[in-house]
Amino acid sequence: MLMTDLEGTTRSLITKKWKKNEILEKLVDEYLVYKEISRKDASKLALAIWEECVKSEYSGEDLVVREILKIPESNITVGEQGVGCRGIGDFFVHKLIGEVSSTSIEAYLSPKSLDDAGAVKLSDTVEGSKDLLIISKMEGMHSRLSDYPFLAGFHVTRAGLRDIYVKGAVPISIMVDIHLGDDADVGKLFDFMAGVSAVAELTEVPITAGSTLRIGGDMVIGTRITGGIAVIGITHNLLARRDIIVGDKILMTEGAGGGTISTTAIYSGNHDALKATLNIKFLTAAKTILNSEFIPHIRTMCDVTNGGLRGDLYEIIYESKTGVEISISKVEQLVDPLVLDLLKKTGVDYLGVSLDALLLFVAPSMSEKIIQLVKKAGVKIMEIGQVTDSNHVIFKNPSGESIILPRFRESAYTPIKKVIGEEDPEKKEEMERKIELSATESLKKRDKILEIIRNPS
Repeated sequence: MLMTDLEGTTRSLITKKWKKNEILEKLVDEYLVYKEISRKDASKLALAIWEECVKSEYSGEDLVVREILKIPESNITVGEQGVGCRGIGDFFVHKLIGEVSSTSIEAYLSPKSLDDAGAVKLSDTVEGSKDLLIISKMEGMHSRLSDYPFLAGFHVTRAGLRDIYVKGAVPISIMVDIHLGDDADVGKLFDFMAGVSAVAELTEVPITAGSTLRIGGDMVIGTRITGGIAVIGITHNLLARRDIIVGDKILMTEGAGGGTISTTAIYSGNHDALKATLNIKFLTAAKTILNSEFIPHIRTMCDVTNGGLRGDLYEIIYESKTGVEISISKVEQLVDPLVLDLLKKTGVDYLGVSLDALLLFVAPSMSEKIIQLVKKAGVKIMEIGQVTDSNHVIFKNPSGESIILPRFRESAYTPIKKVIGEEDPEKKEEMERKIELSATESLKKRDKILEIIRNPS
């Protein structure tokens, strides 16, 4: 056990009609798992938590206060919907997040595009400035790497930088947001930062700012860490998925994975595969391309990240309104041998997990020249397919063609994920209806609060 949400536990047990003394005993037991304190001191803390939770329940008649505090619940948990699991369930929620995040000030590349990063034109906000695009990305660390902070910091930073490079931008700033449980050793903070700064050193991008907090303050105990990094980049020429056209060739570089593959290796007991993930080949390939004469011939770039190739391609054709045809055998040749062996041993589909490979959609006449450029930089690359007008993701294999859609969740790459499964839940449509209603109610709430703020009378 890495963490206990004492406030969440208390509220849940109050809802379940537990008696006060039963709740207090439960909280005391939780405290004694982590804290070297007496039962008497644990009882004082437990009572304080119970009192805070009870007092926080609003029973007044002020409608504005009620509106502020009320959550437009869907009664569907993020676990049930697979939020963060990079499958159909996650994509569905992220489309709604894009809608809820929309405002009257439209970004040049907004969350609604489901692209790797966002963009604003500097000239839209700073009068008289050149037509420079500011690219931004927020990347969360892998949730299962809490006990391996260096890997968590290394891979989240590399992932954030990838998403800046694929927009055709030069990264200029890394910012860090790290949250630690109350009982986490301070060394975890330094180990995480060492992973972040290792990538910053290798890529020559400065760390400029950050935030360090406890998870849940005094209400959460345990040793887990979470957080992520933000990266800012600049460019004059944005590479966006919406610019892909039928006939483009699809290139892919070698991939050895990052946080997901590290997690697979650790929790299956195949730790040797970790070494394959510690590289900057993606960043080397991307920088080489950005510094070349071929940029005008590249429609877009993206990384094969969580959800795997099948998930990324599904999002790409949704945004570009195209289709793709991919050679499975060529994709397999680009998976690092150590990683491919790991995935085969653990029964994980390499098309459904993050490979941290670079995908390029390029003009057909430039395909071979770009391949030679990247190879010269020391990175393996191949042409794996082409863009079609089919509106489908078609993987070609020796036995024929098949249309492969993302599953409800990404490939199950840990034992617990295999138990949870990847398939659609039985009440998928009903769940989506409730979640859509929750998003709609959130927008209504926002509009009400805005009206109150703008017109206090």
